[in-house]
Amino acid sequence: MPELPEVEITARLLDEALSGATIESALAPGINALKTFEPPLSELEGRSILAVRRRGKHLVLDISGDLALLIHLMSAGRLQLYDRRAGPRDRTSRLLVRLDDGRELRLREFGSKQAAWVKLLAAPELEQDEALATLGPDAWPGAPALESVLDAPRPLHKALRDQRVLAGIGRSWVDEILWHAMLSPFKRGNDLDEEERQRLSEAITSTLGAAIAHYEAVVRLPIADKLPMPLLIHRHEGEPCPRCGSELRAVHFEDYVIAYCPTCQTGGRILKDRRLSRLLR
Repeated sequence: MPELPEVEITARLLDEALSGATIESALAPGINALKTFEPPLSELEGRSILAVRRRGKHLVLDISGDLALLIHLMSAGRLQLYDRRAGPRDRTSRLLVRLDDGRELRLREFGSKQAAWVKLLAAPELEQDEALATLGPDAWPGAPALESVLDAPRPLHKALRDQRVLAGIGRSWVDEILWHAMLSPFKRGNDLDEEERQRLSEAITSTLGAAIAHYEAVVRLPIADKLPMPLLIHRHEGEPCPRCGSELRAVHFEDYVIAYCPTCQTGGRILKDRRLSRLLR
């Protein structure tokens, strides 16, 4: 799933490329993707794109005439800019925004779930929309607001991924953050001492910032279907820890995996694999 760093680099590159561009037309081939009907997409015709920005894992296109496109890429979406229009065999596009200079902005989605969505809203209604109104503060930039995380009697891995608590962090980057902070994914926020709290705050800022800097250096338009994610821990189960050399381990759940280093994060303890736990019940 595209998380804060991936959505941030998408917003930056598209903002630079699209600011001031005029929309010729817009249509939604993926009918399930469009979650609003008033105002209609036809209202975009002839209007200008003022800016592209990020809020949490959401993309916002500010449009002239007090309109806004709110987009969530979900697990497999990408917002990509092309120099020419999609052909008739295109099966991945959920939204097509055609510009008067011949370029086309496409919300594309890979896989069968078709969960990515778009809302066209009046700009004054944007922040009141449920998708944004329920978000916690952004995890980046600046020092993250961790009060809700640290006061919560629940595991850090779960609390940091709760978008109502802190917006932007998901399954990939929470593994990286907790490894950098040298904290167990199952340690509870309200059990952290002052030093651990400081390590966590610094790890969030530095890990997300470094990922964005990496993308700034290597990502160009059109944004690739798969971004070169600079992950050290997530998806590296069985490999040596980059810091201590111990074997990286993972806890497998039904629809996601937690990666960690036993030496750096859990005092040498191997966490119970949930797949095996279910078989032993």
